[in-house]
Amino acid sequence: AVVSTQSTGGADCWERLRGLGLVSLQRRGQRYALIHVWRVYHGLVPGSTGMKQDFDGEGRLGVQLKSAPKYIQKADTKRANQLFNSFGVQAYSLWNKLPVEVNTCATLESFKSALGVFLDTFHDRPPT
Repeated sequence: AVVSTQSTGGADCWERLRGLGLVSLQRRGQRYALIHVWRVYHGLVPGSTGMKQDFDGEGRLGVQLKSAPKYIQKADTKRANQLFNSFGVQAYSLWNKLPVEVNTCATLESFKSALGVFLDTFHDRPPT
């Protein structure tokens, strides 16, 4: 449960974060994953040549990643959850949801700026 305090004027923790110009840990993790994928695409991450082949060319939807690793049909729940929560699956999923004007940015600074604007359009109250 979210606890309000007198010293913050009764604001809950999400309102206090917003007032300080901060985002949730979940949103920060998502931003980091997307920046890392952008760096892989542009060849700025050493040893990432295997992931580089997972990108489709720039089409109507911009730069897209090929499908994320598939679940193994006979995998138990624990292994299926581990796969779903892995960086590869989460990063692929997030990257493919970016609009063209974000995922086709040429420089890291322009990408970060466009990504910030895009992420600010979503409500930042992750489940607790």
